[in-house]
Amino acid sequence: MCIDRATAHALMTEWTASESLRGHMLAVEAAVAAYAEREGEDVDLWSATALLHDYDYERYPHLGEGGHPFVGVAHLRSLGAPDLMCEAILGHADHTGVPRTSRLAKVLYACDEVTGLITAAVLVRPEKSIEGLELKSLKKKFKDKAFARGVSRDDVRRGAEELGVDLWDHVQFVLDAMKARAEALGLDGSSARGR
Repeated sequence: MCIDRATAHALMTEWTASESLRGHMLAVEAAVAAYAEREGEDVDLWSATALLHDYDYERYPHLGEGGHPFVGVAHLRSLGAPDLMCEAILGHADHTGVPRTSRLAKVLYACDEVTGLITAAVLVRPEKSIEGLELKSLKKKFKDKAFARGVSRDDVRRGAEELGVDLWDHVQFVLDAMKARAEALGLDGSSARGR
Protein backbone atom coordinates (compact mmCIF):
# COMPACT_ATOMS: atom_id res chain seq x y z
CA MET A 1 0.00 0.00 0.00
CA CYS A 2 1.33 3.40 -0.95
CA ILE A 3 1.07 5.96 1.82
CA ASP A 4 0.45 9.13 -0.13
CA ARG A 5 -0.69 12.45 1.31
CA ALA A 6 -4.40 11.57 1.13
CA THR A 7 -3.86 8.22 2.86
CA ALA A 8 -1.69 9.88 5.50
CA HIS A 9 -4.31 12.54 6.18
CA ALA A 10 -7.02 9.89 6.58
CA LEU A 11 -4.84 7.89 8.97
CA MET A 12 -3.91 11.00 10.95
CA THR A 13 -7.56 11.99 11.42
CA GLU A 14 -8.57 8.42 12.27
CA TRP A 15 -5.95 8.14 15.03
CA THR A 16 -6.06 11.73 16.33
CA ALA A 17 -9.16 13.40 17.78
CA SER A 18 -7.42 16.48 19.20
CA GLU A 19 -7.85 19.48 16.91
CA SER A 20 -4.71 21.11 18.31
CA LEU A 21 -2.60 18.01 17.62
CA ARG A 22 -4.08 17.73 14.13
CA GLY A 23 -3.29 21.42 13.63
CA HIS A 24 0.29 20.82 14.74
CA MET A 25 0.77 18.02 12.20
CA LEU A 26 -0.75 20.19 9.45
CA ALA A 27 1.59 23.05 10.38
CA VAL A 28 4.62 20.77 10.27
CA GLU A 29 3.38 19.47 6.92
CA ALA A 30 3.18 23.02 5.54
CA ALA A 31 6.82 23.65 6.45
CA VAL A 32 8.16 20.25 5.37
CA ALA A 33 6.29 20.39 2.04
CA ALA A 34 7.73 23.87 1.39
CA TYR A 35 11.24 22.50 1.94
CA ALA A 36 10.47 19.57 -0.38
CA GLU A 37 9.30 21.96 -3.10
CA ARG A 38 12.34 24.21 -2.70
CA GLU A 39 14.76 21.28 -2.76
CA GLY A 40 13.09 19.31 -5.58
CA GLU A 41 12.15 16.40 -3.34
CA ASP A 42 9.05 14.18 -3.36
CA VAL A 43 6.43 16.58 -1.95
CA ASP A 44 3.82 13.86 -1.52
CA LEU A 45 6.15 11.61 0.50
CA TRP A 46 7.47 14.47 2.61
CA SER A 47 3.92 15.75 3.26
CA ALA A 48 2.71 12.29 4.27
CA THR A 49 5.66 11.87 6.62
CA ALA A 50 5.00 15.20 8.31
CA LEU A 51 1.30 14.43 8.69
CA LEU A 52 2.12 11.14 10.40
CA HIS A 53 5.03 12.12 12.65
CA ASP A 54 2.81 12.45 15.76
CA TYR A 55 -0.31 10.57 14.65
CA ASP A 56 0.10 7.89 17.35
CA TYR A 57 0.83 10.34 20.18
CA GLU A 58 -2.73 10.64 21.44
CA ARG A 59 -3.20 6.86 21.68
CA TYR A 60 0.32 6.03 22.89
CA PRO A 61 1.69 9.15 24.62
CA HIS A 62 4.39 7.48 26.70
CA LEU A 63 7.89 7.47 25.31
CA GLY A 64 9.79 4.26 24.79
CA GLU A 65 8.97 0.83 23.41
CA GLY A 66 5.22 0.39 23.13
CA GLY A 67 4.74 4.14 22.90
CA HIS A 68 5.19 7.11 20.58
CA PRO A 69 6.53 6.95 17.86
CA PHE A 70 7.36 3.23 17.91
CA VAL A 71 3.74 2.04 17.74
CA GLY A 72 2.87 4.37 14.89
CA VAL A 73 5.94 3.38 12.89
CA ALA A 74 5.24 -0.33 13.42
CA HIS A 75 1.74 0.23 12.04
CA LEU A 76 3.13 2.19 9.07
CA ARG A 77 5.60 -0.60 8.31
CA SER A 78 2.69 -3.09 8.32
CA LEU A 79 1.05 -0.90 5.67
CA GLY A 80 4.18 -0.95 3.52
CA ALA A 81 5.50 2.52 4.36
CA PRO A 82 8.96 3.22 2.95
CA ASP A 83 11.99 3.10 5.24
CA LEU A 84 12.71 6.76 4.52
CA MET A 85 9.37 7.74 6.06
CA CYS A 86 9.68 5.41 9.04
CA GLU A 87 13.24 6.44 9.87
CA ALA A 88 12.38 10.14 9.65
CA ILE A 89 9.44 9.68 12.04
CA LEU A 90 11.58 7.71 14.47
CA GLY A 91 14.37 10.28 14.16
CA HIS A 92 12.15 13.26 15.00
CA ALA A 93 12.02 12.00 18.61
CA ASP A 94 15.43 12.14 20.31
CA HIS A 95 14.48 9.41 22.81
CA THR A 96 14.39 6.77 20.05
CA GLY A 97 18.12 7.02 19.46
CA VAL A 98 17.53 6.80 15.70
CA PRO A 99 19.98 9.13 13.93
CA ARG A 100 18.70 11.68 11.46
CA THR A 101 20.70 10.75 8.38
CA SER A 102 18.32 11.64 5.53
CA ARG A 103 17.44 15.15 4.44
CA LEU A 104 13.78 14.36 5.17
CA ALA A 105 14.59 13.37 8.76
CA LYS A 106 16.57 16.56 9.31
CA VAL A 107 13.85 18.77 7.82
CA LEU A 108 11.11 17.08 9.85
CA TYR A 109 13.06 17.55 13.07
CA ALA A 110 13.89 21.17 12.26
CA CYS A 111 10.27 22.05 11.49
CA ASP A 112 8.61 20.23 14.40
CA GLU A 113 9.26 22.53 17.37
CA VAL A 114 9.44 25.82 15.48
CA THR A 115 5.88 25.42 14.17
CA GLY A 116 4.76 25.22 17.80
CA LEU A 117 6.46 28.52 18.60
CA ILE A 118 4.85 30.20 15.59
CA THR A 119 1.40 28.80 16.35
CA ALA A 120 1.63 29.95 19.97
CA ALA A 121 2.67 33.42 18.80
CA VAL A 122 -0.38 33.58 16.53
CA LEU A 123 -2.80 32.41 19.21
CA VAL A 124 -1.82 35.18 21.64
CA ARG A 125 -2.51 37.87 19.03
CA PRO A 126 -5.93 39.53 19.43
CA GLU A 127 -6.89 38.83 15.80
CA LYS A 128 -5.57 35.21 15.94
CA SER A 129 -4.09 35.68 12.47
CA ILE A 130 -0.62 34.79 11.22
CA GLU A 131 -0.88 37.62 8.69
CA GLY A 132 1.32 40.46 9.90
CA LEU A 133 3.33 38.27 12.31
CA GLU A 134 6.95 39.24 11.81
CA LEU A 135 10.28 37.62 12.54
CA LYS A 136 11.25 40.30 15.07
CA SER A 137 8.23 39.35 17.18
CA LEU A 138 9.21 35.68 17.04
CA LYS A 139 12.77 36.54 18.10
CA LYS A 140 11.41 38.27 21.22
CA LYS A 141 9.12 35.36 22.02
CA PHE A 142 11.97 32.88 21.47
CA LYS A 143 14.07 34.68 24.11
CA ASP A 144 11.16 34.77 26.59
CA LYS A 145 11.48 31.43 28.39
CA ALA A 146 8.02 31.84 29.93
CA PHE A 147 6.39 31.98 26.49
CA ALA A 148 5.41 28.61 24.96
CA ARG A 149 7.36 26.69 27.59
CA GLY A 150 6.68 23.40 25.82
CA VAL A 151 8.75 24.49 22.82
CA SER A 152 12.35 23.36 23.27
CA ARG A 153 14.59 26.21 22.18
CA ASP A 154 17.52 23.77 22.14
CA ASP A 155 15.67 21.53 19.67
CA VAL A 156 14.86 24.53 17.47
CA ARG A 157 18.54 25.55 17.42
CA ARG A 158 19.74 21.97 16.88
CA GLY A 159 17.29 21.49 14.02
CA ALA A 160 18.61 24.51 12.14
CA GLU A 161 22.20 23.41 12.82
CA GLU A 162 21.57 19.91 11.48
CA LEU A 163 19.96 21.41 8.38
CA GLY A 164 22.99 23.62 7.90
CA VAL A 165 20.93 26.82 7.78
CA ASP A 166 20.86 30.04 9.77
CA LEU A 167 18.34 29.76 12.61
CA TRP A 168 16.42 32.90 11.72
CA ASP A 169 16.43 32.19 7.98
CA HIS A 170 14.85 28.84 8.88
CA VAL A 171 12.25 30.43 11.16
CA GLN A 172 11.35 32.93 8.43
CA PHE A 173 11.01 30.12 5.88
CA VAL A 174 8.70 28.15 8.16
CA LEU A 175 6.69 31.28 8.97
CA ASP A 176 6.22 31.97 5.25
CA ALA A 177 5.19 28.36 4.61
CA MET A 178 2.59 28.56 7.37
CA LYS A 179 1.32 31.93 6.10
CA ALA A 180 0.77 30.35 2.69
CA ARG A 181 -1.58 27.82 4.32
CA ALA A 182 -3.06 30.10 6.98
CA GLU A 183 -6.70 29.25 6.23
CA ALA A 184 -6.14 25.47 6.24
CA LEU A 185 -4.20 25.80 9.50
CA GLY A 186 -6.92 27.89 11.14
CA LEU A 187 -4.43 30.73 11.57
CA ASP A 188 -6.21 33.25 9.35
CA GLY A 189 -8.14 34.94 12.16
CA SER A 190 -11.45 33.31 11.25
CA SER A 191 -11.80 31.85 14.75
CA ALA A 192 -11.50 35.32 16.28
CA ARG A 193 -14.01 36.78 13.80
CA GLY A 194 -16.46 33.96 14.47
CA ARG A 195 -17.01 35.00 18.09
